[in-house]
Amino acid sequence: MKLLIKLGGTLLDEAASRKRLAAEIAEIAKQHPQTVVVHGGGKQMTRFLAERGVESRFVNGLRVTTPEVVDAVLKVFAGSVNHELVATLVAAGSKAVGLSGIDALLTEAEQWSPELGAVGKPVRSNPELLNVLTSAHFLPVVACVAGDRNGNVYNVNGDQMAAACAAGFQADRLIFLTDVNGVMDRSKTIIPVLPRSESEKLIADKVATGGMQAKLEAAHRALDGGVGQVCIAPGAEINVVSRLLQGETLGTRVVT
Repeated sequence: MKLLIKLGGTLLDEAASRKRLAAEIAEIAKQHPQTVVVHGGGKQMTRFLAERGVESRFVNGLRVTTPEVVDAVLKVFAGSVNHELVATLVAAGSKAVGLSGIDALLTEAEQWSPELGAVGKPVRSNPELLNVLTSAHFLPVVACVAGDRNGNVYNVNGDQMAAACAAGFQADRLIFLTDVNGVMDRSKTIIPVLPRSESEKLIADKVATGGMQAKLEAAHRALDGGVGQVCIAPGAEINVVSRLLQGETLGTRVVT
């Protein structure tokens, strides 16, 4: 089974959470060697910029990425966040390898819009490097940074990065681990199974906004790209990935 797990920056920000998740993912990767991890790090990025007196500006939930912010993207996403996670996975017994979408053009992107600067929209993902590594039982850990054929570097939304990598890799399962319990309806009740038509209605009705809207839109792209199943699940739950793979209902499964 091909599995892609996306970790949000909030779950990685605390050492205890990072250590627990790393131990759980390392165990999963032993059972399912064709496992890939994609991570964000928005919380860490905002803190890094604030410490240097740089204000974070967002347009429709996407961080405006100036040349100064691109430098921070490389230092934080592909640097400290990626390497801290890789080191924690290695300590848990995994053969983790840190990557970004720039490596071997794993994820190719194009500029989203001039007003956002170097924010990238993934246009394709080449699974060759992921296949080579996972076939040798390495665990690829991919930061949400992409490139293009002209040498440009792009800041990519972590959920979009995960969807692109999962589609390119032809993952059987894409699991978004988040700091919420799943997708909620208007009455704040978790929806266990969410057809695409209903998720689009949640977005249109402004029930799903911000980060949840981004996850649902990424889930749709993953399903369109041939990913077998997409789940948005609570990363705080102990052994959440193992329990999902065993068929337990946790979070929300997004279906066509």
